[in-house]
Amino acid sequence: MNLTLLYAELRRDEAVRDRPYLDTSKPPKPTVGVGHNLSASPLPAGWTYPLSPAQITQLLVDDVGDTLHQLDVNLPWWRKLDEVRQRVLANMCFNLGIAKLLGFKNALAATERGAYPTAAAEMQDSLWYGQVGARAVRLCEAMQTGVMPAT
Repeated sequence: MNLTLLYAELRRDEAVRDRPYLDTSKPPKPTVGVGHNLSASPLPAGWTYPLSPAQITQLLVDDVGDTLHQLDVNLPWWRKLDEVRQRVLANMCFNLGIAKLLGFKNALAATERGAYPTAAAEMQDSLWYGQVGARAVRLCEAMQTGVMPAT
């Protein structure tokens, strides 16, 4: 998978912040960088705000590594997908966490069997779809077509 593309997509979808903020989840979680959950993973010792671009990138690389590991452990078939659909699942897992992603049982089953229009329809038929807006529209289109929209 082209990690450079995944990093760019996550930067677009999560935004980039050098200082902590509360995300939109219920309850809100303190977040920094590119969607880095400070409650789940505090900053390394000695890091101060504002974070440097290099620190933000390091958090992103580490968080994506954790995301890919969770996908490997829980959905070992995901690596057999084409690159675009791999990035769809990685983006969703990064956004939701593995536990919530695994709740998309019908979408994941359809993805595994290659029924991509069904998988996209299942993704659209979710609370997540209404919550994340343009991101969800892009990811559903990418799941259905195998092409990641530019915007």
